[in-house]
Amino acid sequence: MRKCRRKIAAVAQARLPTEYGSFSIVAFCSSLDRKEHIAIVRGDVKGAENVPLRIHSECLTGDVFHSLRCDCRAQLEAALRKIGRLRRGVVLYMRQEGRGIGLANKIRAYALQDRGLDTVQANLKLGFPADMRDYDVAAEMIRLLGIKSVQLITNNPDKMRKLVKYGVRVVRRIPHEFGKNRHNEEYLRVKKSKMRHLLSGV
Repeated sequence: MRKCRRKIAAVAQARLPTEYGSFSIVAFCSSLDRKEHIAIVRGDVKGAENVPLRIHSECLTGDVFHSLRCDCRAQLEAALRKIGRLRRGVVLYMRQEGRGIGLANKIRAYALQDRGLDTVQANLKLGFPADMRDYDVAAEMIRLLGIKSVQLITNNPDKMRKLVKYGVRVVRRIPHEFGKNRHNEEYLRVKKSKMRHLLSGV
């Protein structure tokens, strides 16, 4: 990644036609985490209130390889489909694989889960918190896009709290439950019981 001259900056923008609708894609660089993040934007959001917004953490195994161990791909596709039908909305695609522990460590956590640990226990066994993600970069991306307030598409109350902490006005939560299957039932139960995700269908 080329050195980011500011803490967070929008560095490129282009059209993004997809099967879910027509969007624009905006690339951001961040010197805070030394990563590049993406905003997938529907319509004109500058100065807008109550913008439907989903923050999606990168999941190579789910998003690209269609792993059934998680609900990530289903949630991403449902968010794009939902926002693609609206006049405006945003999906922030954040490069924080494995809840922030990185790809190789996520695979190590998978191996521990194969031996009987749950997703939280596996992270702790590797020496990481259950969830390392922060949303300071996402909050600044929202500000740089000119969004005044959001309707946050999430089941994760911690995500809401952290956005509010960083100054984002969250006017309401939109539930977002997709992707349950026989391979990830225990994973979803742990998200609900240990990580306090607001899941009704688990």
